[in-house]
Amino acid sequence: MNFPLLSFLTWLPVVGGVLVMLVGDSRASLARWLALGVALAVFVATIPLYTGFDTTTFALQFAERMPWVPGLHSDYHLGVDGISLPLILLTAFSTVLVIIAGWTVIEKRPSQYFAAFLIMEGLMIGVFSAADALLFYVFWEAMLIPMFLIIGIWGGTRRIYATIKFFLYTFLGSVLMLVALVYMYLKAGSYDLATLYALPLTHNEQMLIFLAFFAAFAVKVPMVPVHTWLPDAHVEAPTGGSVILAAIMLKMGGYGFLRFSLPITPDASHSLDMLVIGLSLVAVVYIGLVALVQQDMKKLIAYSSIAHMGFVTLGCFVGYEIVASTGHFDGVTLALTGAMVQMISHGLIAGAMFLCVGVLYDRLHTREISAYGGVINTMPIFGAFMVLFAMANAGLPGTSGFVGEFLVILASFKASFWFAFVAATTLILGAAYTLWMVKRVVFGAVANEGVASLKDLNGREALVLGVLAVAVLALGLYPKPLTDVMEPTLRHLAQLMSVSKL
Repeated sequence: MNFPLLSFLTWLPVVGGVLVMLVGDSRASLARWLALGVALAVFVATIPLYTGFDTTTFALQFAERMPWVPGLHSDYHLGVDGISLPLILLTAFSTVLVIIAGWTVIEKRPSQYFAAFLIMEGLMIGVFSAADALLFYVFWEAMLIPMFLIIGIWGGTRRIYATIKFFLYTFLGSVLMLVALVYMYLKAGSYDLATLYALPLTHNEQMLIFLAFFAAFAVKVPMVPVHTWLPDAHVEAPTGGSVILAAIMLKMGGYGFLRFSLPITPDASHSLDMLVIGLSLVAVVYIGLVALVQQDMKKLIAYSSIAHMGFVTLGCFVGYEIVASTGHFDGVTLALTGAMVQMISHGLIAGAMFLCVGVLYDRLHTREISAYGGVINTMPIFGAFMVLFAMANAGLPGTSGFVGEFLVILASFKASFWFAFVAATTLILGAAYTLWMVKRVVFGAVANEGVASLKDLNGREALVLGVLAVAVLALGLYPKPLTDVMEPTLRHLAQLMSVSKL
């Protein structure tokens, strides 16, 4: 039997998290090193996942399968394809950086803090590798618990309000998804995803199932108008919580659309594509304008995340309009590729931006933009990093932020000039709110005595931001290693979208 690599990646961080918790706060230094060791081991273990991945097929790879709940015909079935592999790599990469970033910052219950992130990492990898719908749902719901605790224990002054709001929004949406999964199980007799893809469904059934999925995934992305939990959660979460929330958890909504909505309900997805496209374009423009007036750096970046995730949902659904406009499916894979690249890119950039805010907050204990000014004079290295990530957030060519947005705009152009025109306004709005923040925080005269006494990045902070800067530039200058992994799977998904179940 081959080594169960996906099970190792899923359960090592969970077991490691329990061990870190058992070490306890009395030996905080040992807990930190153990947490870092486990996170690094998981990241190293993802390398053979990438190097051994066959980029010529859309089939599930590194598959593992054994009976799990035989009475419900549900198996413990794991596997990766070109959609899940990049997200697993991003999860393992981000967790290492979050643990290093919180090394000395977290003084309250440090062992439990690091344990929560490790357990959450394992559950998130489980979400991305589950090939059984019931197993997926268990991981999907379980993952809420560590984030609930991270915001609720280590968050800001309004953390309880933000935590309850986050939990209720995401949990209630997910309950409707469970209803849809149970309905399909009763029809198909199995929770296996491949079986559900082939399950014949009437148009009315597809519409109801699509709307149930939409409730779960739109909240997670989050799409307008169910986005209001995100700014609260980000503002109250500790820096590490904000990084994982932006880098990984928002991506689960996009992943759900690609893995469930499009292949299982292709006809309903086609019928309701304009709803999703419309909400995506509203997110790009309206939320971009909302970001412009924010006074809190974290809130600004949180609203920026909603606008950028609008590109992901636009890329997922604009394919149907491309077919309606051109009569062929050539541009659909392009749109899906743009959505996937945007997810990975946003994970890197938003994580980096939140870490930059965390660096400033650790020094002055405020996130108000007006409290800063002239940071470049006392923190030149930090200033250089923040300007780079701000440029990437605004979609500067040569950074990862440009690639995904450009591909989605290009695909949208095949469907309609107006889709592309409205989507492209993000290049103006994104530059406006990001550079406006940078101008007020980084440049200008030193605003107050607190800024005048700031110390530049220490080695730990420089390492974390430096690694992210390399990743953002590498993906921006040479995205081919990423797009090659995705292409066969996304081409197959485009075919599944094109085949009616009616």
